Amino acid sequence: MLDTAQNRPELPAEIARRRTFAIISHPDAGKTTLTEKFLLYGGAIQMAGQVRAKGEARRTRSDFMQMEKDRGISVSASAMSFDYDKYRFNLVDTPGHSDFSEDTYRTLTAVDAAIMVIDGAKGVESQTQKLFEVCRLRDLPILTFCNKMDRESRDTFEIIDEIQENLAIDVTPASWPIGMGRDFIGCYDMLRDRLELMDRADRNKVAESIKIEGLDDPKLADHVPAAQLEKLREDLEMARELLPPLDPKAMLEGTLTPIWFGSAINSFGVKELMDGIATYGPQPQIQSAEPRHILPEETKVSGFVFKVQANMDPKHRDRVAFVRMASGHFKRGMKLTHVRSKKPMAISNPVMFLASDRELAEEAWAGDIIGIPNHGQLRIGDTLTEGEEIRVTGIPSFAPELLQGVRAGDPMKAKHLEKALMQFAEEGAAKVFKPSIGSGFVVGVVGQLQFEVLASRIELEYGLPVRFEQSQFTSARWVSGNKLAVDKFVNANKQHIAHDHDGDIVYLTRLQWDIDRVVRDYPDVTLTATKEMMV
Repeated sequence: MLDTAQNRPELPAEIARRRTFAIISHPDAGKTTLTEKFLLYGGAIQMAGQVRAKGEARRTRSDFMQMEKDRGISVSASAMSFDYDKYRFNLVDTPGHSDFSEDTYRTLTAVDAAIMVIDGAKGVESQTQKLFEVCRLRDLPILTFCNKMDRESRDTFEIIDEIQENLAIDVTPASWPIGMGRDFIGCYDMLRDRLELMDRADRNKVAESIKIEGLDDPKLADHVPAAQLEKLREDLEMARELLPPLDPKAMLEGTLTPIWFGSAINSFGVKELMDGIATYGPQPQIQSAEPRHILPEETKVSGFVFKVQANMDPKHRDRVAFVRMASGHFKRGMKLTHVRSKKPMAISNPVMFLASDRELAEEAWAGDIIGIPNHGQLRIGDTLTEGEEIRVTGIPSFAPELLQGVRAGDPMKAKHLEKALMQFAEEGAAKVFKPSIGSGFVVGVVGQLQFEVLASRIELEYGLPVRFEQSQFTSARWVSGNKLAVDKFVNANKQHIAHDHDGDIVYLTRLQWDIDRVVRDYPDVTLTATKEMMV
C-alpha cells in the first residue's frame, strides 16, 4: 500500500463502508460457488446456483456466457455489487484458468483486497502461486479460505505450513476445522469463541452457531464427539502457541493472511469469511497515478477503466467499460473528461452489475465498480476525471505468447471480421496485429484456450465462421524510440512490421536471434514485451 500520512481525515461514511475485493484461485478450487453463496447471504439472490447444474437446478450467476455454461469454467471476470449487513460489497470473480490470467491481473489493479481460495485436498497449486505473486507486487491484503473441508482433505497444520512456505506469508487461523471428510462437523470460530456446526441436510441454510465460553465449556461435549473434542483442544493449544495472532495492521500491509475453513457448496464458513472481510478488510485505498496519487476522500470524481466487455447482451452489440471509482461521489448524468482524448463525456446510463443482470446506477462512491455502455470510446486504462489531467498507472498489457493467422470462412466478409477482431482487441481478450505486407490478420493470445473462445464468440456473436491457421511468427514486441530511428527501422524490416489496434508499431518475429540483432543494430530503438495500457 502507499505510504499515507497519519493525519488524513476519516473517510466519509458512505466510502468507508465499501469493500472491493477479487476472488482468486487455481481452477476448480471453488471460486464461482463461493461467489454464489456471497450473493445468497447478501440477499441478492434467493437460491444459489451450481456450476455443474443439471435439469432444474439453477445456473450460477457469474458464468453467464454460453461457453462458460458448456465447459463449467469461468472465461471472463464478472463484477457484482450487493449489500451485506451495513457494508457494501463489490466483488469481482476472476477466471482461474491460466489461459485467461491477463484478465485476472488487470482486475487485481482495481480491487483493494483479494480472497484466495484453496482446495483443502490439494493445498497451494501453481496458478495460486502465480496470482499470489501479482498480489504481492501490489501489496494487496489477502484473506484465505480453505474450501472443500467436507471431502477428505489434508491435515490443517500441513495446509498452513504449505501456505507459509510456498507463499512466504504469515498465516493466522481465524477458525479451526473439527474433523474432515465424512467426519467434518463444523469449525471452532477462534476470533469470537463460538462453535459453528454444519447442516448437511440443507445446502442453502446458514449454519447454526453456538456461543461457548472458551474451550473448557461443558456445552462443547454435547455437540462434539469426545475423540474429536480432545484433538480440537490439543490442536488449538498448539496453534495458539505456534501461529501469530491476528494483527489487523500486518494484514493490511499484506504480510499476514487470516485463514477460514469451510465448504462453500454446503454454505459453511462463508458467513464467517464475509464478516471477516467486513471487519478486517481494507476501505477504498489510494490509487497510484501521474502526476499525483488519487485519494478516495477527494470531492472531485475520478475513475479508471480496467476491463471492457463486448456483447454482454447478445441482442445488442453493446460494449461495457468496467470502471473502478477512485474518488468522489458520482451521480448519474455527470459530465466527466475522458483524459486520453480530452473530450467531455456525459454519462447518462451507468449500470451496477450483478454479473449479466444490471440496473441503472443513480449514484456511485469511491470504491464502487460501475459499467459505462459506450461505442468503443473507452479502452482499458483510460481515466475519467472532473477536468483534471490525471492518468492512473500500472495497468498491464502482456506480449502474447501464441500467434496465429486468422481468415474469414467467407472471403466476402473480411470487413466484418476486421470489425469483430477490433472489438475483441479493445476488450483486451486478444491482441490483433495487421501486418504491413499481405492480407489477413495475426491474432496473439496468452493461452491456447483463448483461440477456441474467440472462434466460438465470433461465430455466436457475429455469425462469422473463422479459421485460425499457423502463423510464421512466434513473438511480438512493441517498438518505441525517437521518430527518425523508428522510421529507419521500419523501412529496413518491412516484412516483420505490423500495427496493433491502437495503430502502434509492432515487430513480429520467429526467432530470438532477430530480437538480439535489432538490439545490436538499432541502439536507438527499444523493443518491449509489455505496453502500459495508457499510451
